[in-house]
Amino acid sequence: MNIIKNAFGKRTEYFKPTQENSHLSLADSILRMMEEMGASGREIIVVCIGTDRATGDALGPLVGDFLLSQNTDYHVAGTLKSPVHALNIKETIDEIYTHFFNPFVIAVDASLGLPKDVGFVTLTNSHLYPGKGVNKKLPAIGDISITGIVNQSGHPGASLLQNTRLYNVKIMADFIGEALLYANDYLSSPL
Repeated sequence: MNIIKNAFGKRTEYFKPTQENSHLSLADSILRMMEEMGASGREIIVVCIGTDRATGDALGPLVGDFLLSQNTDYHVAGTLKSPVHALNIKETIDEIYTHFFNPFVIAVDASLGLPKDVGFVTLTNSHLYPGKGVNKKLPAIGDISITGIVNQSGHPGASLLQNTRLYNVKIMADFIGEALLYANDYLSSPL
C-alpha cells in the first residue's frame, strides 16, 4: 500500500487487488477513515457510479450488484439494472440527502490514471468528481471515495473506458466488494 498526502489533508491510499489479503488492508483503511470522519451512528450509503455501456465504466455498478447480493447494512445506489451515471447523479444525490439525515456516503467509481497505476484501487478521505477523466463536470459526491484505475488517462477518455477489458474491471469490482463486505461485518458485529 502506498499513501499520498497533500497540503490540504487529503490522503489517498493505493491497493493492489492481486496481492494476497490486500482486500483486508483496504477494509481496515475504510474502517479507519470512517472512524476518523465520524461515521459512527450514521446511515452508510454506497453510491456506485458508472454504466455498463462502457466496459471500464462498469466498475461501480458491478460493486453495487456484488453488495446487493450479500447481506449488508449498506444502502446501495447504482447497479447494472439501475445505474447512477451522468444523467441521474444530481437526482440521486438529492434523493439521498432527502431520505437520510446526515448519511455517510462512500462513493465508488472507475478512474483513469498513469500507466504505472492501472490496476490499483484507491481510497481517499474526500469526495470524488465523477466523469472528470472524460471531461464531464458533475457534482462531487462522497465523504470518502474508492476508485479503480481501469485504464491510463489520455485523449479521448471515453474511448479508453470502452476499450478496457471487462475481466480486469471485474477483478477490481470483486476486490472492492469484498473489502466493503469485510468492513460491514466488522461494523455489524456487537462489541
